[in-house]
Amino acid sequence: MTVSELIVRYLQRLGIDTIFGMPGAHVLPIYDCLHDSGIASVLVKHEQGAAFMAGGYARVSHQPSACITTAGPGATNLITGIANAYAERLPVLAITGETSTYIFGKGGLQESSGEGGAIDQGALFASITRYHKLIERTDYLGQVLNQATQALLGREPGPVLLSIPYNVQKETVDASVLDAVHFPRRVSAPPSTPTAGLAALLRAAQSPVIIAGHGCIQAGARDIVAALSDRFNIPVATSLKAKGVVTEGTALSLGCLGVTSNGEAYRYMVEHADLLLFLGASFNERTSYLWDTQLLAGKKIAQVDCDAAQLGRVFQPDVAICGDIRTVMEEVYATLQADGTPPKSRGQLDDHKASAAAPAGSDSANQAFRLMQDFYRQLAQRFPHNALVFDDNIVFAQSGYDVSDRNHYFPNSGISSLGHAIPAAIGARCFAKDSPTFAILGDGGFQMCCMEIMTAVNYAIPLNIVVINNGTLSLIRKNQFQLYGERYIDCDFVNPDFGLLAQSFGVKHYRVETEADLDTLFARADLVGSINLIEILLDKHAFPRYLSAR
Repeated sequence: MTVSELIVRYLQRLGIDTIFGMPGAHVLPIYDCLHDSGIASVLVKHEQGAAFMAGGYARVSHQPSACITTAGPGATNLITGIANAYAERLPVLAITGETSTYIFGKGGLQESSGEGGAIDQGALFASITRYHKLIERTDYLGQVLNQATQALLGREPGPVLLSIPYNVQKETVDASVLDAVHFPRRVSAPPSTPTAGLAALLRAAQSPVIIAGHGCIQAGARDIVAALSDRFNIPVATSLKAKGVVTEGTALSLGCLGVTSNGEAYRYMVEHADLLLFLGASFNERTSYLWDTQLLAGKKIAQVDCDAAQLGRVFQPDVAICGDIRTVMEEVYATLQADGTPPKSRGQLDDHKASAAAPAGSDSANQAFRLMQDFYRQLAQRFPHNALVFDDNIVFAQSGYDVSDRNHYFPNSGISSLGHAIPAAIGARCFAKDSPTFAILGDGGFQMCCMEIMTAVNYAIPLNIVVINNGTLSLIRKNQFQLYGERYIDCDFVNPDFGLLAQSFGVKHYRVETEADLDTLFARADLVGSINLIEILLDKHAFPRYLSAR
């Protein structure tokens, strides 16, 4: 068979059923083999969208995903999306074409071989992929695909780039090449150290707190974390990416920990906690309040992570366990159950909850953001389970959106690129075909990716695009207000008429200026089976109170 056909069969072996991309002359042999393969190909409007769609697919499916582009600018346009996949440890396979090997170094159109002064594509992607290869010969193709597979499916997955010259795509190879590819099975690793020390810390603590990170979701540990919390009255705070590990708004949930949150979890930890148990949480800048020492002061610290490099990276734990979070916590739970460890007292937690629930008043800040607060409240009520929410803004959702353990909230973390939410949500909906899907973003980020709405239209992919319309880059304007004496520059702009824009796309439009408009939206709009462009108007002069720059 040809190399192109073998690559398509390799995709099938990986379980990939959808590939996102844009064809060009240098990659058409592979596209031709996709034609009858059964793999659905999605034509994007910009290659960056292809990488973000593949990332969204991987985030929801927890499986490898793929994107494909031509050489030169097709490949370079992938960089931001692939960098985001690298930061998120998403198994995204990027396939790019390349000029034929016999014209390397001669100035071929869109050549990126690195020869003769051409762009060196491999160098561009070297630091944002787990593995990258320009495949110049077929005699080692099996080894290349094997390396790619280990990077995609290993314990620390990440993106892979395979660049295949045009003439190599058309060469013939034996089908047995695929037999050399080892597809590893994901097996939960046992803890590398005994769990008795962690159980002892939990047993002795009077006021422990669990800080659940995204590693809990990756490990499938939601159930055991919730069970441990319920059985022993241990409150749980989460990182932004882990919202919903335990259902928010419930008695033992402290909500989200982070600089843009309402501070409930922070206050409880500082004032009451004597043990902090970090489960798959990296304690990054947002979660740690810029590494505020008060959070950890005077407390015992335990950390469980499947990645040994995370242990002790930011703080020195009293107990550190490298292992599968679910396996470790099941063992700890069984130990505490067996020795009859009693539940912790709920007195301090209940008092804290009562204090936090006191009316916040009607100050101008609360009034300015009431529409967003009400939007997230109604979103949680209308879709208590099975919703996919891709959020580029995060500021309002961090504390205002109660995520259940059956919903899926995907903040724009990674490298926090604007223009992420719409294509990522499209990719996710290609996998989760029956899930109500929302892409929430500001009007600045919207104009970086709004062309992908037509991708959703072209393939009839239901999607709700929620645009926060305040005519400014809010974070920049806020910083210039707080730190630069209101010397505003390059933050304000004029938006298009979103109603006319929606009409041109052939999608429905809803403009939300009042709470009554919100009620109408949730009562009448088809938020499951149609494509909707929803704009929520905010005052650009109103800013959240947090300080985002050090």
